[in-house]
Amino acid sequence: MGVALSDPAPFLATPLVTLQRDQKNGSDLTELVRLVAEHEVVEVVVGLPKTLAGRHGPAAEAATAYAAALAERIAPVPVRLSDERLTTVVVSRVLAQRGVKGKKQRAVVDQAAAVEILQSWLDARAHSVPARKDEA
Repeated sequence: MGVALSDPAPFLATPLVTLQRDQKNGSDLTELVRLVAEHEVVEVVVGLPKTLAGRHGPAAEAATAYAAALAERIAPVPVRLSDERLTTVVVSRVLAQRGVKGKKQRAVVDQAAAVEILQSWLDARAHSVPARKDEA
């Protein structure tokens, strides 16, 4: 599971770390809680893997449950869900075009996907929030 952060603006997403999912003990959730506190995160975005038809399948249900479990542990920091359809496919193609293949690609694809999900969310948010008068 890739983890990315944005700058304080928030304008640019950057990779932070890749965590191993731990459904048995929840150590990944514990580490996310620690990262949220350490980096003074004000909002968390979790990728929502909808089907190509835009429906919620088992993967989306698992992501929603994961986001809810995280939200309970980091409240009052809000947790948002963001559509991540085809993110991994796009990232894998970009990495392959840049000559990153095989094991090297697998090592960075989750982080790159996290950056793509967060960056898309930041971009969409920037377009939906009107500019402040002092920024115009």
